[in-house]
Amino acid sequence: MTAATDSPARADDKYEIAHLKLVPKRHIGRMVAAAIVLLLLAGLARAFSVGQIEWSYVRDFLFAPAILDGLVNTLVMTAAAMSIGIVLGVVIAIMRISGNPVLSSIAIGYVWVFRGAPALLQLMLWFNLALIFPTMGIPGLFEIRTVDIMTPFVAAMLGLGISQGAYTSEVVRSGLLSVDSGQYEAARTIGMTQMKMLRRIVLPQAMRVMVPPIGNEVIGMVKLTSLASVIQYSEILHNAQIIYFANTRVLELLLVASFWYLAVVSVLSVGQHYIERYFGRGSKSIRASM
Repeated sequence: MTAATDSPARADDKYEIAHLKLVPKRHIGRMVAAAIVLLLLAGLARAFSVGQIEWSYVRDFLFAPAILDGLVNTLVMTAAAMSIGIVLGVVIAIMRISGNPVLSSIAIGYVWVFRGAPALLQLMLWFNLALIFPTMGIPGLFEIRTVDIMTPFVAAMLGLGISQGAYTSEVVRSGLLSVDSGQYEAARTIGMTQMKMLRRIVLPQAMRVMVPPIGNEVIGMVKLTSLASVIQYSEILHNAQIIYFANTRVLELLLVASFWYLAVVSVLSVGQHYIERYFGRGSKSIRASM
């Protein structure tokens, strides 16, 4: 009886693992991938260091007045085009989910046309609008030549802004549809109007879903403004091209333009992070729930 009682104890001692030292698992794949990335970065750095690049020109033109003017114009165009895009996006999204077949059809057609046509093509169409409408106005009262109105700035703003509205409308629509239907019913129960319900109940909740993709669209718009160089709008790339057409320092000026695009995008990315955190208050993060 005693032997039978002691046997399980000796078996437990045999498989005791408390004294064993935990050794982290070595992720060989990660180490190999990191080594490959470092080698590629080292090779890229060496190529730039020994390549035919005059870094003194990069330094001299980094803060050149023409480049800084182009930077300001890029920021202005980004703000103007995104303002148009967001306003149109909200209106089109509300039309799409309104339940009115006429408004919904118009919204669907708008998204289909302006999301289907390339942004560069739309810019060129707006810039050459005078070939279709030589004058604009009310006959007999006032008329103005379209070519005087459709400057590179106006053409780029309309082309980029209206095109952006099609994409933003889908983002806004997805955000509105993400709000639980019970929220709508509760708002109607207490007598809220449609607009008040959107402003006070729906949009604050939908912003959590909409902010990340809209932030990405803003960052994308910064880069899309480079398309306006085709219609002679004086943004960063256009001004850099004018300079390197004169001094033939193509790569140096392209690096200058790249630096400023990266700088603007980096600042916007930081701002997007804090905006997302602000609208995400009160919600559990994915990491915390896992």
